[in-house]
Amino acid sequence: MLKRKMRLWLLVMGFFLISACGPEILILGGIVGSGAGTYYFINGELVTDYSAPFDNVWSACEKTVADMRGKDVRPKRELATGSIQAAINDENVKITLTYKNKNLTSVGIRVGYVGNKLSSQLLHDRVYENIFKK
Repeated sequence: MLKRKMRLWLLVMGFFLISACGPEILILGGIVGSGAGTYYFINGELVTDYSAPFDNVWSACEKTVADMRGKDVRPKRELATGSIQAAINDENVKITLTYKNKNLTSVGIRVGYVGNKLSSQLLHDRVYENIFKK
């Protein structure tokens, strides 16, 4: 009976390792905690919510891109959403903002075409500092 369960478990694990779904499930399971809240790394984009008004977060994102010497900056702002595309250190960066309520704004950052979690986390840290800088 134990061998049977072990074979089934190995078969299931083998399926996830061979299929493209395995890494996505592992990535979706990986949540990083920080001072800004909980981060979700989904489809190459690191997303978190900030307890701050949309305008403050937008300004902090613009300042972050300027501080990192972003080139070819293309901001696009609408009423409840916005995005900033730029090249930072020869990497394409896209920052997406979404208004959730008066003091809650969601920010997603993708670095590169497939996403770079470490670089996205660095940018989130800079955004956080710019929002809550005293």
